[in-house]
Amino acid sequence: MVKLALYVRLEAKPGKEKEVEAFLLGGLPLVEQEPATAAWFGLKLGPSTYAIFDAFDDEAGRNAHLNGKVAAALMEKAGELFASPPSIVKLDVLAAKLPG
Repeated sequence: MVKLALYVRLEAKPGKEKEVEAFLLGGLPLVEQEPATAAWFGLKLGPSTYAIFDAFDDEAGRNAHLNGKVAAALMEKAGELFASPPSIVKLDVLAAKLPG
């Protein structure tokens, strides 16, 4: 059962919006290789504001994701793509409906 999540807010540098979108699309294949990531969403919140929301059954899964390829790529590209460092918030999931 999904109990934990991450919310990562991203603000694109001016002119980097399409690159941020490509980055998020490119993250999906990496996250599909993470069995402990129950759900993952790359979101567009506004013209230059993006987010990642992902959910996990336990802390081990969340930590595995935070130490995985997507997180490493995010930190590697942060200075190039984002106006400010990604804001990573750890959340508790109170209720969820997922396929399966």
